[in-house]
Amino acid sequence: MRILIQRVEKASVSIEDQLVSSIENGMLVLLGIETTDNEEDLHWLVEKLMKLRIFNDEKGVMNLNINQVNGEVLTISQFTLHASTRKGARPSYIRAARPEQAIPLYEKFLALVQEKTDQKTASGIFGAEMKISLINDGPVSIWIDSKNRE
Repeated sequence: MRILIQRVEKASVSIEDQLVSSIENGMLVLLGIETTDNEEDLHWLVEKLMKLRIFNDEKGVMNLNINQVNGEVLTISQFTLHASTRKGARPSYIRAARPEQAIPLYEKFLALVQEKTDQKTASGIFGAEMKISLINDGPVSIWIDSKNRE
């Protein structure tokens, strides 16, 4: 399971020119689920995400987590995070989980994130063609992979 976190001033997701979700100050989380992912990966990743200190304190040092800044979280499913570019010019997505495996893990990820914050959480729609808008704050972008634990 992989996530790409972007610290944002605001972010939104639209489908067919209709706004689906939006957040203010917080994190845009792009979530990729792989065929080998399981509940252990899910729990480890959510814990890591919610404790990650990527927000500035009063001294301008990244020392605060999402809850300490009352930040919001927008999570978007993105199978392309598991693209393999080893051979040729066209990425392969063979390692990305099929919807029957990925949807339950995606929904559980959303529920666990909501459990761990009192602030707004939002999401896109799994499998939809989405347009994402954001203002990256920093910019700060962090990549975390549950298999590498980094």
